[in-house]
Amino acid sequence: MTYRTPLLIPLLGTCLLFTGISLAQNQPMQPANPPQGNAAAPATGSDSATFNSSQGQVTINSTMGQTPSTASPPSFEQLSGGSKFITREQADAYPPLANDFSYAAGHGDRISKSQYQHWLQQPN
Repeated sequence: MTYRTPLLIPLLGTCLLFTGISLAQNQPMQPANPPQGNAAAPATGSDSATFNSSQGQVTINSTMGQTPSTASPPSFEQLSGGSKFITREQADAYPPLANDFSYAAGHGDRISKSQYQHWLQQPN
């Protein structure tokens, strides 16, 4: 009884695998999008860049967003306007709460006083 045939198949498969890998490594890489000759290089440290496209000139402007408020949060009564809940529109008065409204409201449409107190205790 010989065991050559069962060993030959995995050995042949392994050889074919390594041959395919070595052939793939020898292929020159082609860029997915060839660089266009009419694109202007953006200046380092610049807030905008201008590029030429087939439909005309494109300018991309970049600026920093607003810094989040670090002031102490308003009281529940200030935000709710004296009612028992804070609505999404009332939460817009305090941007950090407006950003976390869905989380603070437990995916509901309003925030109770206990939910607001719990949200205030969460680390930022």
